[in-house]
Order: sequence, then structure tokens, then C-alpha cells
Amino acid sequence: MVNDQNNIRAVLLGHERVPVVTFNEGDDPVAFMRYLLNDGVKCIEITLRTPYGLPAIKAIREAFGKEVVIGAGTVLGPEQLPALKEAQTDFLVSPGATDALIDAMDESGMAYLPGAVTPSEIMHLRSRGLRTLKFFPAHLFGGKDALKAYGQLFPDVVFCPTGGIKKETSNEYLSLSNVFAVGGSWFQKAYQEKR
Repeated sequence: MVNDQNNIRAVLLGHERVPVVTFNEGDDPVAFMRYLLNDGVKCIEITLRTPYGLPAIKAIREAFGKEVVIGAGTVLGPEQLPALKEAQTDFLVSPGATDALIDAMDESGMAYLPGAVTPSEIMHLRSRGLRTLKFFPAHLFGGKDALKAYGQLFPDVVFCPTGGIKKETSNEYLSLSNVFAVGGSWFQKAYQEKR
């Protein structure tokens, strides 16, 4: 039985390039989201690598409502999910996957994208019906060449690679039949350079 992961593909439909953003003290998440919207980008993945991730999700949701699609990245355990649900997070992204986390994400009702990079990890998630996965960090695990090979091994699985992808290389990834979106930090770097 294929698991639609709480409709992850529909949630990310039309969002081929997803900004992956880490906010720090003094950053203005609302101003950054406005910058993205001015550039025609209506989706963001906010990592939980700093204490400013969850407040940023709340601030952007409050400022823009359902005009934007907000994801939480670096989700590591089930204990993080209640606060993310309360903040009206649209989708969850984890760098890897445990059965406990998959079960919790499934039950949360939020769309989710678990990470896998090795054939064994992909096979395990596939055995649980998952067919839409994050591939991270892409540049350390074979990048486009690995994804090409996985396209032959697992033709029913699609990926959102992130990690080491630049604006200039994003099209190369998106040209692969098993890549439905790419995540990148280049949006934040470009924003910081303009300031």
C-alpha cells in the first residue's frame, strides 16, 4: 500500500525550488518571506537548527496566512511535532528517518518528507509505502549521479535533493525524472548579499 505521506506531493506541487533557510538572532523572517514573494517564491523550509526556527514559522504564518507554504526542516523526533502542528506548519522534513518518527509524522496529519540516501534506507522506507523522499546531503552522497542510478533501481520513488545545490545546478537536478523539487540555501545567501 502506497502512503501519500499526508499529501506531500500536492502540498509541494508548483514549488520546484524550495528555499531552505536557517534563521538566527536578529534576522527578520517576515522581511525575508516578503523578499521571496517579490521573487515569485511562495514556499519556504525553515530549519529547526536554531531556537529561532519555530518563532520564524509562527511569524511568517501570522504575517502571510495561507498565501505561503511553510515547511519545518531538521525534524529529528516525534516530540517536536505538537508545537509544529500548533504553528500551522504545512510540511515536515527530516534528514533521515526512524520508524517512531515516521509513525508520528503520519499521525500528525502534516505532509512529510523523510530523508534517505542509501539503497537500504530507501528500501526500508519503500517497504513502508513511502515513495517521496528527501535526499540529503546530496553533494556528499553522489549528487546527480546517485539519483540517476536510483532512478533505475527505484523507478517508483521521487526525491527532493538538498545540500550543496546551487542556483546554477538546480536545473540539472530538476531535469532528472525522479526529482520533483530541489531545496537550496542560495536564496538566503542572495538575500544577505543584497542587504
